[in-house]
Amino acid sequence: MTLHLIKLCVGIESPDQLRAFQHGRRLAVEGALVHTTRMIPRRADEIVPGGSLYWVMKGAIRCRRPIRRLEPVTDPETGRSACRIHFDPEIIDTEAWPWRPFQGWRYLAPDKAPPDRPSAGAAADDDVAAMPEAMRRELRDLGLI
Repeated sequence: MTLHLIKLCVGIESPDQLRAFQHGRRLAVEGALVHTTRMIPRRADEIVPGGSLYWVMKGAIRCRRPIRRLEPVTDPETGRSACRIHFDPEIIDTEAWPWRPFQGWRYLAPDKAPPDRPSAGAAADDDVAAMPEAMRRELRDLGLI
């Protein structure tokens, strides 16, 4: 079973803002996009291959980025061990699922992960995908969808 990671995306309000931020401040290592975090996942063999990093923005999971590999590194400033997460270049929008704040990252089981949103060019299975996100969230909170 593939395992995912989940992390707060502090200061970012939408997947589009994350795309713009990462495009402007892209840290590429050996041609891959990376994010460095302090802790190395002990369950790394369950994350790669097939896992993603799910980003929480404004109290909800909003997108994910597939993980290519996890690389243990040493932080040059502190000398502490860290983990460099290598990503696929694509950020995939997900259905917005409420999530409470937390520190660091957490493991996310596949059955707890939100589904991907249909891409802009893909045909939606129903009218729910075409609704504005705020409306979908309210209807979900009411238990109607």
